[in-house]
Amino acid sequence: MNLFYKLLLFFQKRGYYVCQRIADRLGIRAKVVRTSFMYLTFVTLGFGFALYLFLAFWMRIKDLIYTKRSSVFDL
Repeated sequence: MNLFYKLLLFFQKRGYYVCQRIADRLGIRAKVVRTSFMYLTFVTLGFGFALYLFLAFWMRIKDLIYTKRSSVFDL
C-alpha cells in the first residue's frame, strides 16, 4: 500500500503541473482545469486523457526549444 501512495504522489507532482500551466495561461484556477479534464475524459471515453497527454508533451517540447536566456552572450 505504501508503494501505491508513493506512485500517487509522483503522478500528482508531475501530472498536475500541466493543468497549473494551462490555468495560469488562461487566468483561471487550476482546480477548474483539472475538473474539466476529468469530465471530458469520462464523457468522451478517453479523449480528454489523450488531449492532456498531448498538451503535456507539447509543453515539454516548447520548454526545451524556447529557453529563457539572461543575455545575448549566453548563446
